[in-house]
Amino acid sequence: MTTKNSKQQPSLFALTAQMEFTAGADTGDGKPVLPRFSMIAYTGGPMRIAGWRYPVIVDLSGLSIPLQARPIRLQHDENKGVGHTDSIRVEGGKLLASGVISRDTADAKEVVTSSRNGFPWQASIGASVDVSEFVKENKSVLVNGQTHHGPVNVVRRATLGEISFVDLGADGNTSAIAATKAGENTSMSKDATETTDTTTNAEGTEAPKAEAKATGGTDAAAPPITAAATTNAPADPVAEIRASAAAEVKRIADVRAKCGDKHADIAAKAIAEGWDANKTELEVLRASRPEAPAVHSPDNATSTAILEAACLMSGGIAGNSLLDSHGKQAVEAASKKYKGSLGLQELLLEAAWANGYTGRTFRDSRAVLRYAFAGSSIQAQGYSTISIGGILSNVANKFLLEGFFSVERSWREICAIRNVTDFKTVTSYRLIGDDMYEELTPAGELKHGTLGEEEFTNKAETYGKILAITRKDIINDDLGAITTVPRKLGRGSGLKINDVFWTVFMNNGTFFTAGNRNLSEGVDSALSIDGLTKAETMFMDQVDSDGKPIGLVPQIMLVPTSLSAMATNLHQSQELRDNTTGRASYPTNNPHRNKFRPVVSRYLSNAKYQGNSSKAWYLLADSMDLAVVEVAFLNGQEAPTIETADADFNTLGVQMRGFHDFGVAKQDSRGGVKSTGVAAA
Repeated sequence: MTTKNSKQQPSLFALTAQMEFTAGADTGDGKPVLPRFSMIAYTGGPMRIAGWRYPVIVDLSGLSIPLQARPIRLQHDENKGVGHTDSIRVEGGKLLASGVISRDTADAKEVVTSSRNGFPWQASIGASVDVSEFVKENKSVLVNGQTHHGPVNVVRRATLGEISFVDLGADGNTSAIAATKAGENTSMSKDATETTDTTTNAEGTEAPKAEAKATGGTDAAAPPITAAATTNAPADPVAEIRASAAAEVKRIADVRAKCGDKHADIAAKAIAEGWDANKTELEVLRASRPEAPAVHSPDNATSTAILEAACLMSGGIAGNSLLDSHGKQAVEAASKKYKGSLGLQELLLEAAWANGYTGRTFRDSRAVLRYAFAGSSIQAQGYSTISIGGILSNVANKFLLEGFFSVERSWREICAIRNVTDFKTVTSYRLIGDDMYEELTPAGELKHGTLGEEEFTNKAETYGKILAITRKDIINDDLGAITTVPRKLGRGSGLKINDVFWTVFMNNGTFFTAGNRNLSEGVDSALSIDGLTKAETMFMDQVDSDGKPIGLVPQIMLVPTSLSAMATNLHQSQELRDNTTGRASYPTNNPHRNKFRPVVSRYLSNAKYQGNSSKAWYLLADSMDLAVVEVAFLNGQEAPTIETADADFNTLGVQMRGFHDFGVAKQDSRGGVKSTGVAAA
């Protein structure tokens, strides 16, 4: 979700890595020994990323690694080669990589030489974001083996590109860096800082020693790791082990001495993470000092953050969400000064006064609006620059999302999501053909297979509407206008995407047909144990264009509201009893318990949509496996965008426009079975 004052969510991201340098082993063949590196690129937890409103989690199960050998570069520049990876893997919920400094370039020498000189190199992994998902507040999601609570963004699919040495990642207190130039994709990084010094080998020459440690985000810190250069006369390994053990015993003793009996938790962390005595003492001092009270702004002071917080509180947004977005100081100042209620005229006057307006009332409304919307154009010495347009945009975004997520979103559970970069028709392909393995000939020859392809198209369109805060709203001092209008725009976007989606999905007379072997008709197709068994059998018997089984199982039971209770029973109940058949014996065990997840939509039976039915229902594959319908979003933007226009003081109005770029298209008919629930006409 973007505004005119914000950046788009990134389609590229970079994770700053925890690194380890080691010297390569001497193979004895006279070839130069190449330095090696290894890194923990990502630990699977949430990150605060520039360009994303809420924390981001990368789903490692959806990370595509095209090749194990990926280029290693300097500063993400394809003309600055450094080396390559030879191992990239996901292990224990973490992304790990290792490789060699193999390029004979000035940049490769720069990396090695600077590291030896103590330069704190960082590493950054670049990848494209293919599919992302927003998890709403009060919802939870399981990613990388951990349960996380919304609001949070989940990158479901990404493709690894390259890994770079960079000289600057992010601030140590954050876990994000921004993109380079305006208009380019935003990068995100996981902070890690590497410090390098030298150690002396048996011959008296200096060799690099690297220590890697995470400084932000969720990465666990690694113990110190050193690497000595290869020499012809190796040092005494027993002496090295003894010296290392003695140093470690002394370090632990120093840590415990600094922590004493009052800071056992700090001692445990310091020992596990390899802290020295100085760092331990610093952490003890920080933990021992009293917490300073929150700084309160004087009643006559204001700021953009305080005004935004007051607007949100007046609109009913409070709690952790408000604290996370605006901070404790701004929230406390807004609560004390405005008591949870801020009028529209008061908001405009506050902004006007901050920008140099000297009047004390709203009587000269044109002048008030001119100063309020002036922002940085006011150059009077000593005045702050607060733009009401920026405040309205930021506040409106909060209420826009509330409205958007208030509308039914069952479409999101049954569709595939595509990211498009323009409004041209895009075509996707599904490979088919003779791909089954064959037995080798006695000569060990592998036979060539053949591949065809099936095409599916989609195209994004723009939908939007303009609403206004009118002169009457301003004169009536109605602050509710700046919360109601964006809520309506958000709700309007949610209603439109439902309208387009279900119009396309339900117009399926030529999609679910007997010829496609995905249409179940007759009284025995009604939603019941028998009807569900019939649909399941039909789905499992689906074949590809070569007549082979598609090899998928259905996952979703899509039903109208009238069948919601029956769908829930079929999904959850251990037994289903029929007391109306009059049969002496009747099986009561439910063979479909926990098989198919029920999804309910009120659109399926709505009379305004072609193909509506209160008895028809669908059995669908998981959209990640084989989708029957796809939604394409421009630049992966699943939420609508809202923009606020500066007031025209001649008309005393403030306009807000909301727009959303998306497209919907049916895909593969073999991804589902439709059951009409009634006899064929």
